[in-house]
Amino acid sequence: MDQIGLLFEGFAHALTPINLLWVLIGAVLGTAVGVLPGLGSAMAVALLLPVTFSLEPTAAFIMFAGIYFGGLFGDSTAGILLNTPGNSSAIASTFEGHRMARNGHAAKALATAAIGAFIGGLIATTLVVFFAPTLVKLATVFGPAEYFALAVFAFLAISAVVSESVVRGIAALGIGLALALVGIDGPSGTARFTLGLPQLFDGISVIVITVGLLALGEVFHVASRIHRDPVATRLETRGNARINFKDFRKALPAWLRGTAFGAPFGLIPAGGAEVPTFLAYGTEKTLAKRRKDPEFGTTGSIKGLAAPEAAANATAGTAMGALLALGLPTSATAAIMLAAFQQYGMQPGPLLFERSGDLVWALLASLFIGLVMLLIINLPFASVWAKLLTIPRHYLYAGITVFSVLGVYAVSSSLIDLWLLIAIGLVGFMMRRYSIPLAPVLIAVILGPMAETELRRALAVSEGDLGILVGSPITITLYLVLVVALLVSALQHLRHRRDDRRAAAAQELETV
Repeated sequence: MDQIGLLFEGFAHALTPINLLWVLIGAVLGTAVGVLPGLGSAMAVALLLPVTFSLEPTAAFIMFAGIYFGGLFGDSTAGILLNTPGNSSAIASTFEGHRMARNGHAAKALATAAIGAFIGGLIATTLVVFFAPTLVKLATVFGPAEYFALAVFAFLAISAVVSESVVRGIAALGIGLALALVGIDGPSGTARFTLGLPQLFDGISVIVITVGLLALGEVFHVASRIHRDPVATRLETRGNARINFKDFRKALPAWLRGTAFGAPFGLIPAGGAEVPTFLAYGTEKTLAKRRKDPEFGTTGSIKGLAAPEAAANATAGTAMGALLALGLPTSATAAIMLAAFQQYGMQPGPLLFERSGDLVWALLASLFIGLVMLLIINLPFASVWAKLLTIPRHYLYAGITVFSVLGVYAVSSSLIDLWLLIAIGLVGFMMRRYSIPLAPVLIAVILGPMAETELRRALAVSEGDLGILVGSPITITLYLVLVVALLVSALQHLRHRRDDRRAAAAQELETV
């Protein structure tokens, strides 16, 4: 009951005309920056940070609430429409979302993303308000061995369970880990796979890899089939962004499942929303196989978009709780928000609620306001965003290429990154040509460095004893669940292969 009273006081501070204006401006600017390829929500917060320095703290953080969730929606908008997610947390949303957009359901896809973002963010922010002290304790039980087990679980779940072919999934995982190993080895200071180029000592940026695989890879793929497949994209020029009741009922369980995946991960410093979004997507793909859903992987499944979108925003909501209560930034965007707090002379942590309670509760209230405002803004404008797809394909994909190159160059001003962008784009093209999945590459690039660091840290603590990797109930549970999932996946693959052989044999008999 105390939290409810404090939250209402926060609403009293936030619900003033000038503060509502700052939330609106933040939401619009965050979405606009998030849509640009190569930038994204973290970059939106970083770029707009100087804009808030002239504002009083309450107004500044209320504006940040709009930027925070607006940038996340911008990430998804770019991924759904252009197959170029603004941030790695939106990668899983692009798989089914872009398929929906290409097959005439862009506005429906954007509406699904907007409602999923609202539901995931609303539930997670509510959990932060009422259960922050309890939820934060969950993050403290994770040590190096638990983080490594979590990474292994994500690697194999995405590569072997979610992928159509186990061999291709493992091959894609190997490509991602190879890219992740480029740079300076932290503990020893040794350069690895840098070809003697100092520009590669910091490794290959996730932005370069994401934009190269998804954006340029798609451009090369479309260009290679431009004459063989001239009408591959069916454009949606009419219609509103509302989804009907049937679609809402279909998506609601996926939104809730995605939220259940995302909310706990916001408290764990595992790099952001990548793991829960991929796990949510993988769950929906597995369920689609059981239901024999013909839309998944072909024309685009609304459930395959709804789950990762809700997971991403649920993670963002609880990540804000971890930042405020522990001072622990669990994602790049949260780290920049931490810098914003420190700019105003405040250190997030347990004492923040006592020393700056008015500001904290106004910020939490503004998160609710930002979610509602984004829903109000983006549902009417989703069909306007969808009109990007009415641009002729040669202009559209040329524009994607230009924005991709400009976005990558703006981050580091490095020509090496541009050459890497082209090379990785060609890798993405070849992967599409030979049906090698992209998701394992991306999850390996994102979690590979963390897995290596935590493995070394665990072995250093145990003085080389491998038993530490399975020395806690959490690690044992993760590995057992993974073994069961791998066995079930292997049986399903064998059954599908047997069914395919029977179907092929029956077709041959009919032909004879």
